[in-house]
Amino acid sequence: MAENKVDADIRTSFGKGAARKLRMAGKIPAVVYGHGAEPLHVAVPAHETTLIARRANALLDLKMPDDQQLVLIKDIQRDPVRQIIEHLDLVIVRKGEKVTVDIAIHVEGDPVSGTMVQLEHNTVSVEAEATHIPESVSVSVEGLDEGAQIHASDLVLPAGTTLLSPPEMLVLVVQQPPKVEEEAPASEDEEAADSDSDSESEAEASSDDGGE
Repeated sequence: MAENKVDADIRTSFGKGAARKLRMAGKIPAVVYGHGAEPLHVAVPAHETTLIARRANALLDLKMPDDQQLVLIKDIQRDPVRQIIEHLDLVIVRKGEKVTVDIAIHVEGDPVSGTMVQLEHNTVSVEAEATHIPESVSVSVEGLDEGAQIHASDLVLPAGTTLLSPPEMLVLVVQQPPKVEEEAPASEDEEAADSDSDSESEAEASSDDGGE
């Protein structure tokens, strides 16, 4: 996994107002922690970091005024409406160190005609080296028939990556597409009732006209 060099400034002002000013200046507030170190509050460039954070479990080679740390983007807080990054949690890692992360499950191929894939989980929890985290794990459904199931234990993980999710966890199942129920035609009784209702409405309208 590529290490992305990013310059970071140390933050000395806190609170919503300070965070808002940082974002207006094109910075993202973040906190760096891990390996027994005291949490360090920093600000990183918004545009550059947002591009890097598009990839899950991205690594940053964080260069600060008096220090340099390799960190993993552990948590991203976004604005619920605009979806811009509002805050980052960055955990310190070491080369060769094992970390626990969730990676995406990528489905390849097509099951037999007339069936569909129901994905029960789109990520799986694994342990991997911090600098060799796989972006995803692929699973093929090519030619699978209705009723076929794939569990976490069936996933083929890259060398050096260990499954942490329960082996029996259901990842996907091949099944028939849900049937769309057609609206049943109206019965003779219902049609007769509608006709009677229309007749009554016409009679009431005629009575009202006569009264005027």
